[in-house]
Amino acid sequence: MKTHGSLHLAVFVDPMFQENGYLLWTRDGPDAWSVDPGFPPQPEQLAAAVGRHKLTLRAILLTHCHVDHIAGIDALRSAFPQVRLIAPAAEKHMLTDPDANLSTPFGSPVSTPPADQLVSPGDTLTLGKLTWQVLDVSGHSPGGTAYYCQDAGVVITGDALFAGGLGRTDFPGSQHERLLSNIRRHLLTLPDETVVYSGHGPATTIGDERETNPWVGQDVDE
Repeated sequence: MKTHGSLHLAVFVDPMFQENGYLLWTRDGPDAWSVDPGFPPQPEQLAAAVGRHKLTLRAILLTHCHVDHIAGIDALRSAFPQVRLIAPAAEKHMLTDPDANLSTPFGSPVSTPPADQLVSPGDTLTLGKLTWQVLDVSGHSPGGTAYYCQDAGVVITGDALFAGGLGRTDFPGSQHERLLSNIRRHLLTLPDETVVYSGHGPATTIGDERETNPWVGQDVDE
């Protein structure tokens, strides 16, 4: 578990895709979020952590709707029927369309019920006393979204920005230049010390990626 001010964060790695599913809560109360629940045993591990920390899972947040980031939704909703599903507005169709969420090519189509709430860039969400800004990081996927909490100094980027890399752009709906522009405009402009939690791989910081990531360069004015 990681702590950033009043924010607590735990990560659970799906062994199939090495996808990071996150559990977020604060010291202000029991309310918690799951972010991008993936394939088993990740959702079961998330559910166990909710019980272990005596939390109330209020919402599942999605950075984007590719299969490895949505595969655990049904399992979590079975365990926590009251939980709300929050997804990027530009990708609402991907939840119910196995072709669009890229699960069909794996021979095991995945679909979920529609989202309870849709978010767009510029929206804000609240967990405890912490406010999160919704940022546009589309390009890896049509409506890729990052969630940034200034007070905690944390941004959850999905598959937009990784430690030393960026998301693939050879999928349907991907656009390389769009992804690169959004990373430079909406992520690299955050404070250097902002901790980046990605959809795959280890955590990093905005400062480290601005200085060392060979894919994004140092120009944030494009």
